[in-house]
Amino acid sequence: MTDSSVDPAHADVPRTPALDALVDSGIEHEVTQHGPVKSLEEAARARGLDPRQLLKTLVVRRGSGDYLFVLVPGDRQISWPKLREYLGVSRLSMPDKDKARDVTGYERGTITPFGSLPSPAGTPWPVIADRLIVSREGPVSIGGGAHGVAANVDPAQLVEVLEAAVADVTEGFDAE
Repeated sequence: MTDSSVDPAHADVPRTPALDALVDSGIEHEVTQHGPVKSLEEAARARGLDPRQLLKTLVVRRGSGDYLFVLVPGDRQISWPKLREYLGVSRLSMPDKDKARDVTGYERGTITPFGSLPSPAGTPWPVIADRLIVSREGPVSIGGGAHGVAANVDPAQLVEVLEAAVADVTEGFDAE
């Protein structure tokens, strides 16, 4: 957050590129902060939301130097066949934690499209949001660029601000 936009109620929240980018984007958001958590359910309780409202931001590699973000509801996982079909590719992978940090500027568990490092072309990495993000009611929580820091946002506004493609790219933890 910029100094002029620091909410006194969140003065103890660490300043991150993600929170600065959220402010700069104009998206309405509420910053949440909590201590260490050991599960999605604990994180959801700490943020006052259901696990399905927490978004995981996953970094996916299409090819050499070609990455994208996939936003996945907390109660879902990427369906690799669906994502490959959507992207029209036969192979995708996830970078290891060091490479993910190198290409985004964030360590695992804090990754978010907001304030991440740009692609080599200087543009933001593409974002794909699973269709359930915008079809469910209520806010969603996206990482704030530091452990235990997140922002609750309107899902439709999130997709709009990130210029995210919306697609069916996930499945439940139990095969559907």
